[in-house]
Amino acid sequence: MNWLPLQISVFILMSGVLTFLSRKSLRSRTSHGFTRFFAWEAILALLVWNAPVWHDNMFSIRQLASWALLFTSPVVAISGLRALQAVGKTSELRQDDALFGFERTGRLVTTSIFGFIRHPMYSALILLAWGIYLKGVNPWTTVLVVLASLAMWFTARRDEAECMAYFGEAYGDYMKTTKRFVPYLL
Repeated sequence: MNWLPLQISVFILMSGVLTFLSRKSLRSRTSHGFTRFFAWEAILALLVWNAPVWHDNMFSIRQLASWALLFTSPVVAISGLRALQAVGKTSELRQDDALFGFERTGRLVTTSIFGFIRHPMYSALILLAWGIYLKGVNPWTTVLVVLASLAMWFTARRDEAECMAYFGEAYGDYMKTTKRFVPYLL
């Protein structure tokens, strides 16, 4: 079966959805949402490209590593979202249109998963990207996973600048005690 026409169609359709969701961020090139959009696009391209080989060699080491990353990704994301909702509390004082509602936290969250890493949702996206990448490793997917990872790194840097501007020195102190994506390492 020739998957390419379906892959292109799905990519175009889902890119439209991502563009719609990111429309406010895309108007602000300095927002973290601007670079996050490109990470999402790279992850989408990985997903669409690797869909036909998703279940090839199901019990290979590469596939098992892929599944481990894919199952860990939502756990990390949900843990981060719950902590933001429970502790961060949405604030009307943060009127930045480029932010999603859950990102408009009025309090700095330093507990739960945020006690170990500053960006659990970005970590989850990196885990997702690498999990999808391992489904079908080739030069094209290697470029895409590196682009997704770099876009997430730039996104985190921009997000940190926004948090420093909003939370001030408290965020700077927090940055000294946590890692960006991987506890104790990175």
